[in-house]
Amino acid sequence: MGPSQIPPLTYKVVAECSVSKARAGLMTLRHSEVNTPVFMPVGTQGTLKGIVPDQLIELNCQILLGNTYHLGLRPGIETLKKAGGLHKFMGWPRAILTDSGGFQMVSLLQLAEIDEHGVNFRSPFDNSRCMLTPEHSIQIQNAIGADIMMQLDDVVKTTTTGPRVEEAMERTIRWVDRCIEAHARDDDQSLFPIVQGGLDVPLRQRCVSALMERQVRGFAVGGLSGGESKHDFWRMVDVCTGYLPKDKPRYLMGVGFAADLVVCVALGIDMFDCVFPTRTARFGCALVDSGQLNLKQPKYKLDMEPIDKDCDCSTCKRYTRSYLHHIATNESVSSSLLSIHNVAYQLRLMRSMREAIQRDEFPKFVADFMARHFKAEPVPAWIREALSAVNIQLPADPERSDDQDQKQETEKRRETEDAADEQVASS
Repeated sequence: MGPSQIPPLTYKVVAECSVSKARAGLMTLRHSEVNTPVFMPVGTQGTLKGIVPDQLIELNCQILLGNTYHLGLRPGIETLKKAGGLHKFMGWPRAILTDSGGFQMVSLLQLAEIDEHGVNFRSPFDNSRCMLTPEHSIQIQNAIGADIMMQLDDVVKTTTTGPRVEEAMERTIRWVDRCIEAHARDDDQSLFPIVQGGLDVPLRQRCVSALMERQVRGFAVGGLSGGESKHDFWRMVDVCTGYLPKDKPRYLMGVGFAADLVVCVALGIDMFDCVFPTRTARFGCALVDSGQLNLKQPKYKLDMEPIDKDCDCSTCKRYTRSYLHHIATNESVSSSLLSIHNVAYQLRLMRSMREAIQRDEFPKFVADFMARHFKAEPVPAWIREALSAVNIQLPADPERSDDQDQKQETEKRRETEDAADEQVASS
C-alpha cells in the first residue's frame, strides 16, 4: 500500500481499563503519531503564547490546536496557501487539529447572525462583514492543512433550553454533510463531526446516531464546559461515549482542568484541548497536583523550591518559586517560563494516565490523584458520582478538625480567587 493509499488517520486501542471506560490508544496521522489520551495545547493564531515549537518538541507535545476563525481572518487563506500550510508557516513538524470556528458563535455572538446558510459576523479586527459557511470553513481548513479538521457546527450556549437546542443540533447534522461535500483533501486530512444537543439526552443520542451514519474517522463532543453544572456536564459526556463507536477517537472540546481531564478519561474520552494552561500562566499561576500556585502571593518570596520537584521541565530544573514570584506578571519572560511548566504538567498528567491504563491500574491512579488534588477539601459530589457511574469508588474523605478545614479551605480559596479575579478583570 503506497503512502497515498494509507488513511490519513488510523486509530488503535492498545489498552483498556478493566473497570471504567478509560482506554489508551495510538492515533497515526500524516505528521506524527499521537498517544491517547492526549491533551492538545491551543495555538489559536498559529502560536502558543510564550512557547516556540522547539520547546513544545522538547516537551514531547505530539499535537496542538489552531483556530480556523482566527487564522481565516489573519493571516488568511492566500498567505497560508503560499506558505504551504500552517505546519510550514509556523515551523511545526508534528500534528495539528483545527477548530472550525463554531465556538465563536457563542463567544462573539454580539457580532454574529446565524441562519441556514452560515454565520454572518463582523470582523473583530476591522469591523467588516464576513460570512462563515460550512464550505468556507472547510476551504480555510484545507488551506491550513491540519491533520484533523472540525465541521462547522451550530453552537448554542450550554444553558440554552427550548426549541433552539434541537434546531442547532439538526442544523449541525445538515452542515456536516455540506462540510464532507466541500472537503477537497480527504487523502491528507480527516474531518470530525461534532455531537451537539445541549443538556438533552435524547437529542444527544439522536445526534450521535445520525453522525455515525457518515463515513468519518473520529468524533468530537461539543457544546459543553460552557457554564452548565458539573452534574450535567459529566452526564452528557457519559451519554456520548456510551453511544460513540469504540474503534474511533473521541474528542471533548474545550476541557482542560486537571480533575475534569481525569474524570473524562474515566468516562471514555481520548482527546482534549483548552487555553487554560497558558492563560493562567500569564497571570502568574503554576499548575500542580493540588490545583495551582498563585506565585504572586507574598508567601513565595523566600521559597527556594521549584514549582514541582517531580517535574522535569526546564522551568522546574532551573528556577525557584522565589524567582518566579519576583518576575511573575512583571516581566514578559515569566509567562513563558510558567507556560512551559503548565503545558509540561498537562502532558505529564496525560502520560501518567496512559501508563496507568496500560498497567490496568487506572482506578488506583484516579484515587491517588483525587486525594492529592483535593487534599484541603472534600472531593466534589459530582466527581464521586461520575466515577461511580464507571465503577470507580473513591475512598471516604479523611476526617479533619474544624480549625484545620477552615484554615486550609480559606487559604486555597484566597489563592484561587485572587488568580481568577485577575483573569476575569483582564478578559
